[in-house]
Amino acid sequence: MVENIQAVAQEIEAAQLTNAAELEQFRITYIGRKGRVAELFDNLKQVAPEQRREVGQQLNALKNRAQERFDQAQEQLASTADTAGDTGFDFTLPPVPNTLGTRHPLSLVRREIVRIFERIGFNVAEGPEIEDDWHNFSALNFPENHPAREMQDTFFLSEDKDKLLRTHTSNVQVRLMENNQPPLRSIMPGRVYRNEAISARAHMVFHQVEGLYVNKGVSFKDLKETLYYFAKEMFGQDTKIRFRPSFFPFTEPSAEIDISCFICKGEGCNICKGSGWVEIGGSGMVDPAVLESCKIDSKVYSGFAFGMGIERISMLKYQIKDLRLFTENDVRFLRQFEGVI
Repeated sequence: MVENIQAVAQEIEAAQLTNAAELEQFRITYIGRKGRVAELFDNLKQVAPEQRREVGQQLNALKNRAQERFDQAQEQLASTADTAGDTGFDFTLPPVPNTLGTRHPLSLVRREIVRIFERIGFNVAEGPEIEDDWHNFSALNFPENHPAREMQDTFFLSEDKDKLLRTHTSNVQVRLMENNQPPLRSIMPGRVYRNEAISARAHMVFHQVEGLYVNKGVSFKDLKETLYYFAKEMFGQDTKIRFRPSFFPFTEPSAEIDISCFICKGEGCNICKGSGWVEIGGSGMVDPAVLESCKIDSKVYSGFAFGMGIERISMLKYQIKDLRLFTENDVRFLRQFEGVI
């Protein structure tokens, strides 16, 4: 029995307690209820009665020594952890670099558009994305049988079709004219929604920026000069602009806006489909009926409005061929814009 006590005492002194795993194994092996010391105590009844007192004292000393070694090692490991900060950290590992994010290309283009128009006196106006029929259609001179009022073209939120997701940011123009008196000079960037099949060239949610200028004596010449300035600032000083007659319910006369292709310089390429021109949006003089709907005297005031897709501008500026890339959150695509400021 004495030999066994001495052998266990030597094991306790020789035990390596340099980490948490070794410390836990030591506790189980020597201090636990089924450990070596507890086993020796169970065998004490086999010792001769006249020797039990002496052997019992040796066992108590062994038990105390095992507990003492455990406590000392535990305290030392805790002190080391406090000094190092994290016991699980390997200081030999290479550092993990802090990766910085970047702005989304749509945010970059939107910010640039806003800055360009701010330089010529436009401010930014915003409005709700959930809209009613009046602000989205009726006040803008849309007839009741217009295709945009059908479920297949618009996301309606109620059975009576009075609540819908706005199909353009023109609703902000209506609210601006209803609540303010001319002169008005604002742009309206924001998300819009249309019930379209998602493809490389179309999406159910996209971004627009529209502009409105209402004052006395506003003419089509003011519209042309404003958009000409924008095109040169956005796409380069060599950019040319042209207007093609078109129709919109809320403007009269109306025109589509084209710019000279800045890729091929008008010679023809796959971006402009060989024409030398690319379309960027629509524009026109605000229809007098729209002004009257917003309680603005059309005999005193006139104005122009324009609108363009931010995705469209981004695709042209950065030569992006698939509209879906803007919403897929593919970091390989987004990292291409890390250097853009």
